[in-house]
Parts: sequence; C-alpha cells; structure tokens
Amino acid sequence: MSSSPENPEAAGFKFEVLATDPTGARLGRLTTPHGVVDTPAFMPVGTAATVKGQTQQDLEDLGVQILLSNTYHLYLRPGHELIRKLGGLHKFMSWPGAILTDSGGFQVFSLSELRKVADEGVTFRSHLDGSEHFLSPEKALEVEIALGADIVMVLDECIEAPSPEGRTREAAARTLNWARRSKEYFAQHGDPARQMIFGIVQGGTYGELRRENADALVELDFPGYAIGGLAVGEGHATTCEMAAIAASRLPVERPRYLMGVGKPEQIPDYVALGIDMMDCVLPTRSARHGCLFTSQGRLLIKNARYISDERAIDESCGCAVCRRYSRAYLRHLYASGEFLATILNTHHNIYFYLDIMRKIRDAIRFGKLEKFRTDLQARLK
Repeated sequence: MSSSPENPEAAGFKFEVLATDPTGARLGRLTTPHGVVDTPAFMPVGTAATVKGQTQQDLEDLGVQILLSNTYHLYLRPGHELIRKLGGLHKFMSWPGAILTDSGGFQVFSLSELRKVADEGVTFRSHLDGSEHFLSPEKALEVEIALGADIVMVLDECIEAPSPEGRTREAAARTLNWARRSKEYFAQHGDPARQMIFGIVQGGTYGELRRENADALVELDFPGYAIGGLAVGEGHATTCEMAAIAASRLPVERPRYLMGVGKPEQIPDYVALGIDMMDCVLPTRSARHGCLFTSQGRLLIKNARYISDERAIDESCGCAVCRRYSRAYLRHLYASGEFLATILNTHHNIYFYLDIMRKIRDAIRFGKLEKFRTDLQARLK
C-alpha cells in the first residue's frame, strides 16, 4: 500500500480483506475512529442526522455499524458551524458508530431547475427558502470536516441517465478535477487520523469512460473509492456492467462503495463485483408507503387481505416487530395513519436488509455466495 499520509492504515483507519469468494466477493473489516464496520456493509440513510422512524437506540439494537448523512441538508439546516460548535455530528445526534457523509452532489443534481453547474462549483437555490448558495469542492469538504464524519466524499457532478457521451465525458472530467481539488483541500485542512476521504468514479453508462475515470482517480491515491452515477434510471444489468468495470480498476486493498443501491435481490450481484459498501433509501422509504420486504417477496400491508391476518410480516424473520406484532395490527396502524406504522415498518425493513448482509458475509466466509444469490433471487423475483 502507498505510504502517503492519506493511506487509511497509516492514518489510524484500517481496511482488511479477510476472505474472497469464488465470485470475487470480499469479506472485510473497516476500522474507523468510531468502531469496526463489517463488510460488505449496508448503510441506512439518515439524511438530516436521523433515520426516519428510528431512534439511535433502535439502530444500535438492530446492529447498525455505520450510517449515511447528507452534507447538503445539514449545511442548509441546522448549519455545519452550529454542529461543529456542538461537538460534531456524532455528539449532535448522539450516535456512537461510524458515519459517512455524502458531498451533496446528488441532492444538488436533483434540484435541476434551481442550480447552475460550472467548473468552479455549483450555484443553487435552497429548496427550503430559495436562498442562493455556492457549493465548490472545497466548500463541500469544509462542511464535511466541520461535521466530523468518519468517511467524507468528494463533490461530484451527477447527470441524467441516459446522457450523450459528450455530456457524460464533460461531467466525468469535471468530477475528476473536483476530486483533485478536494484532495488538495483535505491535505491542507483535514485530519486523516479522524476522517477518511473517498474519491468517486463517474462515467455514466460508457465503459471506456468508466475505465479512464477510475484509472485517473486511482492515480490520485485516495484511501477509499466510490462508484457514483448509477442506479439512476438505467437497467440493472447496465448498473452491474458499469460497476464491474469500475471496481476492476480500483486497488484491491482499498474499500469500494457503490452509491445509492439497491433492491434486496440485487445486493448479492453488487457484492459479487467486489463491492464493500452500499446505501439506499429503499428500506425506509418503502416502509413509509406500507411496502415491507420479506423472505418471499414484497408485502403491501395496506391491502385489505391482511385485515384479520394473525401472522407475522415474515414468519422466518427474527426482528422485534415480527416477534411481537401481527399483520392485522400493522395493517390497522397503516390504515389509521398512525406514526407507529412507520416506526415498526421501518424497523422491520432495516432489519431485513442488515440480515441479508449478515447472511452474505457468512456465505462469503464459506465460499458459497453463488448458492445464496441463486436461492435469494429465486424467492424474491
């Protein structure tokens, strides 16, 4: 490994690949200042320093080791300087585990009508009050350093999918330039003993562009790498193809993070590509809409067929909700608009995702991920 000061092992972070499956999947361990993260890992999304519907104690009870929070939202409210003054994001939200903050690039991208992108950075209007702001690679890092997350992301340019190759190449080049500027800023203002910075591979759905972007990013020698700009409208096969190309160019001894994925049945596919970390709003967002994930597929709890159903959501699930509550009760809560519906549904869905990851890690340990993947996808399709 590189001896650069941002080498994760040299700086107090440590990433180890403990076992490799015949598929290429990796069983690993990422040590951070706020605890160990067993990989492959799924990160629940806590956009505004909270996972909707769950207390931090709930998340600890579920075995969550790392959360994702959002730079854009925390910058706008309550503000990174306030959080810094209050002791940083971990203390502010009373979370003892690891935290990853994304850079805000995707959120700014989603504003479309309220933003203007240039080489210097992004000018955008707040979705809260319309106030104008400017987010540069340096500003994004300033915010993330103030928040004190264990893992911080460089600012990247997310674009629509599909996009023409010329537009995609322009965005990838800009993202690479922003990564270079971010790394320079972090070297001057960051603390590699407390925070680990990830570069982000872009390149849309163009394989050669993904290769070029990944190779150039690796030259910058980041301690960890993310693959962005996927699962934004292209088919699953294309997502896997592009992620595979990018992952194959990244250093085997550094952690790899595929951003914004995925459906439960897709998770083993990503892990088989050598992905170590992923996040998705699907378990929490689906829970708020009454969609529950089970070992036999999705269950829409609002359906009338569950009015008098005394069974658990999933009779093979060991979560606290399935051990205690019936489908009939959960259907009643949802139909009545009770807050408890979101709380219980979310708890179950997060457990389901984390349980898949636990089983995936076990499968990799014994070299049996392919069998697990085949069985899971047969049940969930």
